[in-house]
Amino acid sequence: MKAEFINPFIMATLAVLNQETGRKINVEKGPLAIQASYYTTNDITVMIGVTGTVQGIAMYGLNERMAKNFVSAMLGHPVPVMDAMVESAIAEMGNVITGIASAELERAGFPCTIAPPTVIIGRGVVISTINIKRLQIPLLTELGDLEVSVALRESKKYCSCGG
Repeated sequence: MKAEFINPFIMATLAVLNQETGRKINVEKGPLAIQASYYTTNDITVMIGVTGTVQGIAMYGLNERMAKNFVSAMLGHPVPVMDAMVESAIAEMGNVITGIASAELERAGFPCTIAPPTVIIGRGVVISTINIKRLQIPLLTELGDLEVSVALRESKKYCSCGG
């Protein structure tokens, strides 16, 4: 997978965390991993499809504590319960990150569109990206850990990459 497909997602994630919480969030990158299949290990996974000159999926995995901490920081008051509002806010977080990343991809010459987010609640769900390798980028933040997973390739329809 090309670095130019991954960097927009990392930059967008950092921007959204800072913008939505109204402060600079300390973030450290954990060890990167490449995987072919995926068992969800987080409480919440937001999935967003990407189509166009690149195709695939972006996923954002986090535990319930991180979700509540993020939404609490956004709203400026504690959110003690994982409810439909928190789920919606986390889905929108993934949507905004992927939207910003897709705009960056377009500026780099890879126009694409994104699908509405799908939220999976629960651990142990198998998510297969078929024959697209997925790069997982763990981001360790003061709010909790956020795992950004990107499985993108150039579309055969748009390139002669053999993809």
